[in-house]
Amino acid sequence: MLTRERALYWLDRWDRQQEHYMPDREERFAVIADVVEEIVERPDPLVVDLGIGPGSLAVRLLERIPGARVVGVDADPLLRGLADLAHGSDRLRTVAGDLREDGWFETLGLDRAPDAFVSTTALHWMNREPLRALISRCGAEVAPGGVFVDGDHLYEGEAGPRLDALAKVLTARQAARTGADRPEDWQAWWRAVDEAPELAELVEARAGGFDHVVDDKPTVHDYLAFLRDAGFAETGTVWQQGDDRVIVGIR
Repeated sequence: MLTRERALYWLDRWDRQQEHYMPDREERFAVIADVVEEIVERPDPLVVDLGIGPGSLAVRLLERIPGARVVGVDADPLLRGLADLAHGSDRLRTVAGDLREDGWFETLGLDRAPDAFVSTTALHWMNREPLRALISRCGAEVAPGGVFVDGDHLYEGEAGPRLDALAKVLTARQAARTGADRPEDWQAWWRAVDEAPELAELVEARAGGFDHVVDDKPTVHDYLAFLRDAGFAETGTVWQQGDDRVIVGIR
């Protein structure tokens, strides 16, 4: 039987394997919380987490901002199920939705315009045009003075292939220095999940997996251009460590 205690166990393992790829993951979370706390001028921000997964970013935002509420959207029922059992409350709820499809915003059931759209390590699964549409919708729906914040592996693309190669090496060296070169990576975590009896129902719910083919990968320059086109007055990178960046659009 899947209990809250076991859900927390699997989420802790998730965090450890994610550090395999992002040795400065906790700092990235802290920076995103800094941005929301600094830009949104109300103590009770309504935050939409795009691709909330198991709720790693959402939980840290709620710890930092006691008056905040987070509504997270994700297509993966297993990750949402773990988040709901471990952290679901009147301050955190998740909804099923595919950010690549029209209508995702309506599924959120919000009672007012969101003050912030946030995301971590999720939007890189999107091709250029679906990402453009997503950011455009965020620009149309965010409250005045609101913000869009994304932390992810973002690259220069054709404009800087040597810079991108260097950034990947810098991330790998940082992982070696901090001891974040973990034995359990993404694939190993999912193999363990598939074999865990208490997760059988959630594994069945996500049977078939998800189409994560990206054949038109946006660059960091695309992200910032899409934010400007969506009406965000100021855009830019506010933090970077190796190939890991936090980008911001301020309405």
